[in-house]
Amino acid sequence: MRTSMSFFFVIQEVRRALSKNSSMASASKASDDGQVQIRSEASKMINRNAGRAIVKRLPGFFGAGTLFFAILAGSCPSALAQQPVATPVQKSVEAQALPAPGRYKIDPRHSFAYFSAWHHLVGRVRGRFDKVSGTITVSPDPAACSVDVTIDVATISTQVSQRDDDLRSDAYFDVKKFLTMTYQGRGIHRVSADLWRMDGSLTMHGVTKVVPLTFKYSGVFADTEPNQPARVAFHGTAATKRAEFGMGARDNSAEVGDLKAPDVDIEIDVEADAEPITP
Repeated sequence: MRTSMSFFFVIQEVRRALSKNSSMASASKASDDGQVQIRSEASKMINRNAGRAIVKRLPGFFGAGTLFFAILAGSCPSALAQQPVATPVQKSVEAQALPAPGRYKIDPRHSFAYFSAWHHLVGRVRGRFDKVSGTITVSPDPAACSVDVTIDVATISTQVSQRDDDLRSDAYFDVKKFLTMTYQGRGIHRVSADLWRMDGSLTMHGVTKVVPLTFKYSGVFADTEPNQPARVAFHGTAATKRAEFGMGARDNSAEVGDLKAPDVDIEIDVEADAEPITP
């Protein structure tokens, strides 16, 4: 408080001195030449006196100011010490790579297999199979994990009934002879932090080929009702060529030409319920 009063006192002294100087300068302009000289000398004397008075008070002012800032500086460490230390935001816990070991039964009502096939070289036809069933076995040993999936081929849908009938015919799936397709495999290996690969066997249209399946465990349902089995979800992708399964010979030259890469992409979304563990 005393420091602040000293500071304001100095400011007031400066203002009074300047005010007097301004008043005397104005008065000197209204006087004759002789009076101008006298008042000019008087103004200089007053300014010198005011300056001396200010200078005399400055040591006291700066001394008090120094004390004030020293007190402030001394209080800063304790003030800072009282501030809560910011803690880094914790990263979310890494999701489980696989569900708990056990056997899981696929729920056909909530599981679907999709495909996207090349159409006349530049287009694509998309569709899905609406009935997927089977089991998934999860083991602490990746080599012991297994999949056994069955797809009802007759449930194919591309949203165009005429095309669906053609795909069910002997030119493609020939559902009268081959009612289902299956995917079976044992053993998985990790390809990234959350992706796994299984080199399983796809049997379709009477032909069996090894088709790698890359999949991700999506997680376990958090809102399962009490006394109900745990429900888990997976998403998988694969790719193949229809000609390798003896399908589409009638149209393949126009549909895919001499394309060497896979011309059919496959996706599968599965929900499965844990089965009771038998002793």
